[in-house]
Amino acid sequence: MLIDTHTHLYLEEFQPSPQDAVTRAIQAGIKRMIFPNVDLSTIAPMQNLHNQFPQNTYLAMGLHPTEIKESWETDLSKVKNEFYQHKNKYIAVGEIGIDLYWDKTFKNEQMQALEQQFQWAVETNLPVIIHCREGLDEILEVLDGLVIKPKGVFHSFGGTNIDVERIRERGDFYFGINGIVTFKNSKLRETLPCIGIDRILLETDAPYLAPVPHRGKRNESVYLIHTAAHIAQHLSLTSEKVASVTTTNAKQLFGI
Repeated sequence: MLIDTHTHLYLEEFQPSPQDAVTRAIQAGIKRMIFPNVDLSTIAPMQNLHNQFPQNTYLAMGLHPTEIKESWETDLSKVKNEFYQHKNKYIAVGEIGIDLYWDKTFKNEQMQALEQQFQWAVETNLPVIIHCREGLDEILEVLDGLVIKPKGVFHSFGGTNIDVERIRERGDFYFGINGIVTFKNSKLRETLPCIGIDRILLETDAPYLAPVPHRGKRNESVYLIHTAAHIAQHLSLTSEKVASVTTTNAKQLFGI
């Protein structure tokens, strides 16, 4: 069994039949999938798809950093209400973080929103799913300001050995590895030994970042098998070992 710890099969790219993508994944051995939220508009479709596969899917609630705009406080308040009113539905706070790749206008607001959502995780003893794109310094700054730090995963990780060490200094964190590791010019393969299999979570980030040999196509959770095989090859492990350890890692972090 494999667990896709980060997939957005509920997004419009999979309409009108997102259940087909879930079914394909289950049939391929990806028996569990975690759906992180993006913004206010994605809550309903995410929950609807989960309700069709309650034994195979799990939910995380948060506000994505690229959705932090002028109305961020109002939006975050609504997300917070959903999270606390139905917190038994959610196994993590996410997808949250810092993204300064496209626009740095709301950097301070992203940091404020991240701090608040970290606090939700601490208050509910849930892990966080962290999105980090050109924002590691800012995320670590927010973490350093917390009295109690949440555990969690740096999803879609693509950093260096030094980045791994800086993150580990802050606490109990895993690293989500997806199709990026299969890309021809990716340097992430060099970082895998530093991370170690005991700290790796498998993910797709579908519909984005499809692994080789599907690069450039719409990604799906079923393609997780290619990422797992690639990791096994570069860590000189069997595919069975990668499946076993990463599944245990996901179960430990998310309590599933």
